[in-house]
Amino acid sequence: MREHDRLYIGGEWVAPAGTGTIDVVSPHTEEVIGRVPEATPEDMDRAVAAARDAFDHGPWPRMAPAERAAVVARLTELYAQRLGDLSELITAEMGCPISFSQLGQTGQAQAVYGYFAALGKEIAWEEERAGLMGPVTVRREPVGVVAAIVPWNVPQFIIALKLAPALIAGCTIVIKPAPETPLDGYVLAELLTEAGVPEGVVSIVAAGRETGEHLVRHPGVDKVAFTGSTAAGRKIGAICGEQLKRCTLELGGKSAAIILDDADLAATMGWLKMASLMNNGQACVAQTRILASRNRYDEVVDALAETVRGMKVGDPADPATEIGPLVAKRQQERVEGYIRIGQEEGAKVALGGSGRPYDRGWYVTPTVFAGVTNDMRVAREEIFGPVLSVIAYEDEADAVRVANDSDYGLAGTVWTADDDRGLEIARQVRTGTYGVNMYMIEASSPFGGYKGSGVGRELGPEGLAAYLEYKSIARMG
Repeated sequence: MREHDRLYIGGEWVAPAGTGTIDVVSPHTEEVIGRVPEATPEDMDRAVAAARDAFDHGPWPRMAPAERAAVVARLTELYAQRLGDLSELITAEMGCPISFSQLGQTGQAQAVYGYFAALGKEIAWEEERAGLMGPVTVRREPVGVVAAIVPWNVPQFIIALKLAPALIAGCTIVIKPAPETPLDGYVLAELLTEAGVPEGVVSIVAAGRETGEHLVRHPGVDKVAFTGSTAAGRKIGAICGEQLKRCTLELGGKSAAIILDDADLAATMGWLKMASLMNNGQACVAQTRILASRNRYDEVVDALAETVRGMKVGDPADPATEIGPLVAKRQQERVEGYIRIGQEEGAKVALGGSGRPYDRGWYVTPTVFAGVTNDMRVAREEIFGPVLSVIAYEDEADAVRVANDSDYGLAGTVWTADDDRGLEIARQVRTGTYGVNMYMIEASSPFGGYKGSGVGRELGPEGLAAYLEYKSIARMG
């Protein structure tokens, strides 16, 4: 049981303005494992005021970029020392297998901090260009106070996507973790203080949706960085549009894995275990539409069902577990609802489809649907759980058409013995990230989506640019 009675505002531990608390419930045991204060709008006002003062008057935006990069490099070193604790904490909070916590939750977060620390030392913050009347100095300057709103599914990694570039740019930031996963943020707060981040620069304040909206609307915030559902992203984007406030929105996905006839099915299935079912299927990039040609359709369905059947479902703290519980009872009920919808729509259950693997915990039986057409709800809507749909295609052109026939465009893969052929297909699918015979989010490369999957990019130099304003200073030659 981890209990906290303070909020991390402006680098200090302060008493909350209200008396509300957030109970953290284990998805595996359904027991309370932690409790933290629930921030109020007044607490958010204090956090924004601290960030505003630190940006307008403090040392952080005025430090040399290399000095800021050195602080982030120190944070990276300290973070490495707490990987085990953070991994175990996230697994306890939201139920992802410990193997994924170590890789995709904390290991990836550490890599992001390290990447931006190095980038901050390399990038040119001013450059000279030739103008008609004389030289022009083009400056990169921090955008200002950032509001970062983070979901529960990959909390530390998604915080890093926003915090690392914001710090390197010279911004100050208020982070609102999801109420399901507030505990890991307290560990990060300790590391930020130890790394030497000045007072006022970072606040980490867990709260519910209404207080989060208060933060988004706050006049002291210059930019919003949000990861979450497309529905919530549309609302946040509308608020930012009204206020002419910068925003980055990384939203939902319904990604397609195209399996070509020449693919090695055994190797493909080995990769799809991660690409399709990482984090218990609670990943925006999950490849949940499996596209197979009519020539090999039955073979693909059988191989996929056999692969998923062989994955261990159970205690997420067990290193052998590959699929754990979903984050909350509401999520369990949502996913089970989609499984019923798929059957009502006429999809054939190749694996799973009903029942729960355990009486306790928010587990869902992993399900593979065959006979799915791309107009079914299970093929079009983001389910966010261990449910896969196998869709038939006629030829490669039809496979690309089906992959693109989606409101989303976040990720995707193609599986083939011919890398050049795979690359050609990758160029035709309208998604922000793609993989040929693998899938990986790379810290050095932009991450984000087309269409309903979002606005803007994170990671890579493009991710840093999202936290910068550009100023042109012209002079007479």
